[in-house]
Amino acid sequence: MAITYLKRSEGIAPVDITATTNTVTEMLQRLEAEGEQATRAYSAQLDSWEPDSFIVGPEEIAAAERQLSTTTKEDIQFAHRQVRTFADRQRESMSEFEVELSPGLIAGQRNIPVDVAGCYVPGGRYAHVASAAMSIATAKAAGVGHITACSPPRGGSGIHPATLYGMSLAGADTIMCLGGVQAVAAMAFGHFTGKSADVLAGPGNRFVAEAKRILFGRVGIDVVAGPTEALVLADDTADPWVVAVDLISQAEHGLDSATILITTSRRVAEETLSLIPAALEQLPADSVAAQSWDALGEVILTDTREEAAALSDEYANEHVEVHAEDLDWWLANLHSYGSLFLGEETTVSYGDKTSGPNHILPTRGAAKYTGGLWVGKFIKTTTYQRMSREANERVGRVAARISRIEGMEGHALSGDVRLQKYFPGQPLDTAVDA
Repeated sequence: MAITYLKRSEGIAPVDITATTNTVTEMLQRLEAEGEQATRAYSAQLDSWEPDSFIVGPEEIAAAERQLSTTTKEDIQFAHRQVRTFADRQRESMSEFEVELSPGLIAGQRNIPVDVAGCYVPGGRYAHVASAAMSIATAKAAGVGHITACSPPRGGSGIHPATLYGMSLAGADTIMCLGGVQAVAAMAFGHFTGKSADVLAGPGNRFVAEAKRILFGRVGIDVVAGPTEALVLADDTADPWVVAVDLISQAEHGLDSATILITTSRRVAEETLSLIPAALEQLPADSVAAQSWDALGEVILTDTREEAAALSDEYANEHVEVHAEDLDWWLANLHSYGSLFLGEETTVSYGDKTSGPNHILPTRGAAKYTGGLWVGKFIKTTTYQRMSREANERVGRVAARISRIEGMEGHALSGDVRLQKYFPGQPLDTAVDA
């Protein structure tokens, strides 16, 4: 495989997450032991937020809506419809079935929504309006019984009005103005609602991500999300200016956001590199995109599209854009990505905000073994079985004999007693030759 790096990432020095893990572990232990009192204390300490109630009432939601223009509300409504429609179709694709595996043995599958979901909608540097629909509307489409949603305060004025409107529109049953580890714990432990979450979903900073990771097993989670990643695959038909803009648009997420171009065209590679500075000049002065691109941006040249696709799968990036001919070929041959954006006409930015498929996606190579958030994360796919007495004649004997091969006599006896009851007078035939 011929691979040439025209720009290679400097990489990030390995981060010792021990301090983060220790901090989050200590917080979770206190939040569980002391309950709502500790939640209030952390909110005051970390966010300077000490409301009488963390639960946002209908009057506050209505007040937030009044602050928004008609266009803003219509835009949020459009994004919500896109996400909800896609999630509804996902739900419809999940089938229940029943099958007779052998005479008298019936087995089946059921899809059962969880009772309570906790959805975290981040704040921080940006107002993540779109994230409200991604987690809450998806849980709603899954049929979750109760959705608790949290978002941090911005200054002293509570949740950003557009975010709050989006959370309400998406169908949250309870909204709390609460951020960080204390919000994750409140949803997991049922603080202020009495409803402990079965599944936690939604992106957040490293403390939020670590809290979800530590709680995983006790509750379900969507993904352990890391910094944003974006990769563009391009051939000679790609527009270098569009590619450059798409790369820096994702670099603005943070100092640790990696953006990569893999192309079979030296011309596209070199022109894109030359246009990056002009694209960066379009961003606000306080944007971190330039620093992110300098440290983590990569431009890679390959001889063939097969090499490009293989290298993309090795990265297993969160977002993969394809600016190339024969899009169906790329769709058929790319296997490891969080979400795929086919053709210049679409972009990760659309996926981040409004196109429909979920933007809560696997990072750090996790796309090799998992997808992102979807309705199935809020649904338990369970199985059941029932048998006639006649079915026991074969199944019971086989199960008993296998159990004895394994040395599990108790399991074998479960078969023996049924055979003796249902087929009296017949030989058991469940012994195993030495």
